[in-house]
Amino acid sequence: MCIPYTLRAFFGQHYMIPKPTLNENNLPDQAGRVILITGGYGGVGFELAKILYQHHATVWLAGRSESKGQKAIEALTAEYPGSRGSLHFLKIDLSDLTTIKPAAEEFQRQETKLHWLNNNAGVMHPPAGSKGAQGFDLQYQTNIYGPFLFTKLLSPILKRTAASEKPGDVRVTWAGSTATVVNTPPGGVAWKEDGSDLVHAFEPPMMPYHITKAANYLLAVEFGKRFGQTDGVMHLAYNPGTLSSDLGRTSPASIRMMGKMLESPVKMGAYTELYAGLSKDLTLGEDQGGWIVPWGRRYPMRSDIFAETKKEDGTPFKMFEWCDNITKKYA
Repeated sequence: MCIPYTLRAFFGQHYMIPKPTLNENNLPDQAGRVILITGGYGGVGFELAKILYQHHATVWLAGRSESKGQKAIEALTAEYPGSRGSLHFLKIDLSDLTTIKPAAEEFQRQETKLHWLNNNAGVMHPPAGSKGAQGFDLQYQTNIYGPFLFTKLLSPILKRTAASEKPGDVRVTWAGSTATVVNTPPGGVAWKEDGSDLVHAFEPPMMPYHITKAANYLLAVEFGKRFGQTDGVMHLAYNPGTLSSDLGRTSPASIRMMGKMLESPVKMGAYTELYAGLSKDLTLGEDQGGWIVPWGRRYPMRSDIFAETKKEDGTPFKMFEWCDNITKKYA
């Protein structure tokens, strides 16, 4: 019997998941490595920062709230007084495109290298009608347009860093979800007939979030194609797992209830991201644009979405061009 991909992916990423192969117990010393995590002061981002800082990395926690960022820095400094790493806060609001360029410029004023950009931050199922500062759907703006522009503006420092590292050791990782492959349109995303906006044909309430998670996979693929192979930077997308974080705090009650039945500790999601960002098992030649699932392993992408990545003008290309057109005035 042939089990549909979506069922295999859903159960394979929620039940009987293999143990993480990279964690705080076997991670090599990260001294000298500079890592930037959007949303790094809460949830899975904070758990990841904790692992990295205790292994002496320079960790930047990027987000809107300076008070939360400083509180996280104080907590980590107190917990790991012997760390030779450093912690920094970078102010950025992914839902306001005017903040992206200043954040990228500020980071590059203070650092000469960036080994791993982790586009971890996002929003899920906000109240109906929520908009970002520029008037776009809040989920599209925070989960797609903001990370796209931030990555584009940090590409020069990523390229410079990669020039003195092994190919694929410098990475950009993009937050996906089980939603990337479950209940998304054919090819992952869809546009209105007039091309005026990203939507699903039936526009159910939760579909925008699903589309943003598919979009991040598509952007990982396209950035890898356009820049990664020549620059030596590996782009990967990941599903961190269904976690007991506050990401879904504004989701419908039925979704929150189902989530409670599937949730794992937030720390487990950090292992997924750790693998995507630092595992030596992943190589530029074999894994560029790859899909990583809990708690750190490669996994095949849904066939219709993967097929688009093999086309010159497939959805990865269209998504990149779409995002570039929207964000270019803020670059």
